[in-house]
Amino acid sequence: MPDPATPPEAGKPRRNPLPALAAIAAIVAAMALAFAWVGGWLTPAKLTPARFVDVIEKANGEVSAGYRRAHAKGLCVAGSFESNGAGVALSKARVFAAGKLPVLGRMSIGGGSPHAADSGGRVRSLSLQLIADDGQEWRTAMNSFPVFMVATAQGFYDLNVASTADPATGKPDPAKMAAFGQAHPEAASFFEWAKTAPWSTSLASTTYNGVNAFRFVDAAGGHRYVRWSMRPQTPFEAMDAEQLKAADPNFLSADLATRLAEGPLRWDLVVTVAGADDPVADPTKAWPEDRQQIVVGTLVVDRTEPQINGACRDINFDPLVLPAGIEASDDPILAARSAIYSVSFNRREHEIGTGKAPDATGQAGNSTGGKP
Repeated sequence: MPDPATPPEAGKPRRNPLPALAAIAAIVAAMALAFAWVGGWLTPAKLTPARFVDVIEKANGEVSAGYRRAHAKGLCVAGSFESNGAGVALSKARVFAAGKLPVLGRMSIGGGSPHAADSGGRVRSLSLQLIADDGQEWRTAMNSFPVFMVATAQGFYDLNVASTADPATGKPDPAKMAAFGQAHPEAASFFEWAKTAPWSTSLASTTYNGVNAFRFVDAAGGHRYVRWSMRPQTPFEAMDAEQLKAADPNFLSADLATRLAEGPLRWDLVVTVAGADDPVADPTKAWPEDRQQIVVGTLVVDRTEPQINGACRDINFDPLVLPAGIEASDDPILAARSAIYSVSFNRREHEIGTGKAPDATGQAGNSTGGKP
């Protein structure tokens, strides 16, 4: 495009710049529309990751700046993964080659408050980051429940809307929860677990389940669908209602510190292989108990540190950060989790980076760091 400030050569007519300017304006407008569409501004009813995090924040009742919007109370853990080599037959991912590699992770309880009492955390979680010798990374986020609440992102959104506390009572509206249950009968299995499963006395004796299915690809290109769990070597001990009621608000981290003072804690990584007809895109459906299970290695945790300055604080345990040899299934919850985690991560990192999260970074003076 000629410089408008340069006079046209003698005898040549000046080219009309309007068409070029109009084309540039059209491109800019198209980009703005694209951003608006992706952001959901043109479709207010569209379920975007940002809207999803908004409703989680509302359901929490408050925003704890700098903390994760879900599972806000946690602590960092570290140790190693000792692979026994049995996973090589299932997946070409180098994390399954026999040997030992370092692990960073985080243990947490469900909920949006970094200072909640542990006795209120029905869901306990373990997230891990494993980096193999080829530099490829595997992140996984597992929970103590055996099945997920719902089968779709819309269902999970609906659950958060229904479970938002009524300002008049401070508790979820029973009528809204009942309506949710009728609209999402697939949630019955999760609620049954929440109502009847015994509480363990320790994070160390808890089983953590990756309830979403993934596809393992072996060196020959063969594939199979799997789920995995971390099964504790620490014997399970149940808490009764009175013990739970009397427990210290931070009894989980205190227990973990006591146990680690006596030696490392271990969980076996158990891979369950799906049968031909098992649902691989619906995390609310358990697979039959007789499915093939293979112990592919052992997680060894030998230390913890507060999340306010620990290595896990700034890790987004996105379940779709996967090495070659592990692929996502068509489970829609996986994509939803990845997108929601990203928005949550960006919000809290922005709060930390702009100095708006003194409690989450230990600058508040009386921060507990959100440790369990």
